[in-house]
Amino acid sequence: MLSTNLKYLRKQLNLTQVQLAEKLEIKRSLIGAYEEGRAEPKLATLMKMAQVFGLSVDELINPDLPNTLKAGAAKKQSNVKVLSITVDAQNRENIELVPYKASAGYLNGYADPEFMEELPKFRLPMIQTPGTYRAFEIKGDSMLPIPSGTVIVGRYVERWQDIKDGTPCIVVSLQEGIVFKRVYQQQRQSALRLHSDNPSYEPYEVSLEDVVEIWEAKAYISTTFPMAEISLDKLTSLVLDLQQEVKKLKTAK
Repeated sequence: MLSTNLKYLRKQLNLTQVQLAEKLEIKRSLIGAYEEGRAEPKLATLMKMAQVFGLSVDELINPDLPNTLKAGAAKKQSNVKVLSITVDAQNRENIELVPYKASAGYLNGYADPEFMEELPKFRLPMIQTPGTYRAFEIKGDSMLPIPSGTVIVGRYVERWQDIKDGTPCIVVSLQEGIVFKRVYQQQRQSALRLHSDNPSYEPYEVSLEDVVEIWEAKAYISTTFPMAEISLDKLTSLVLDLQQEVKKLKTAK
């Protein structure tokens, strides 16, 4: 199959027989002979061909080389993340808000410019760190004391390997949807372990193959103020004070 593969690879690189011969430091007539199957290159020439095309010798003589290369290119392209964003009149990136009701639609529209254009947008002057930011409304009590309905503002994470264990993140995955959890990396590097701040919820794993986006939490917006933690001693003292006040009122009557 070398003759077919050689001709295919040469055309993929838009090289003439003369140009390829110059790269291999051989005569042009030999290239023609190789492509027509009238001659076979020596091992040294074969190795040099593989080097020119960025392949191994085994790949160079692979009978299914064109299909193998196309499949590899398609896989590489599918792994490229295209992040859809919007900008304001000054060409500054907006912070798009994904309300809880739009969470399901976000899984289908996160890369769709039209979907992103329909989302509410805002800016936060206090966020000066470079990067792309997005806001997500969370529901549930798994991350108490941050209450349900809070909006988490996150910065887009390009490489999940850069996340430090215990970092709070918005994780968008095909299986779990949009969740707000603390992220821990696994040693086998095929999944992330997600932890809740509420001890009532057990940690669980999500496969990296299912992860669509990760946003490192940088701020949160809430209309509900978290309740202060009151110790048992403090609560007892408050009750005693209240009882004393009641006694005073009764005496005054």
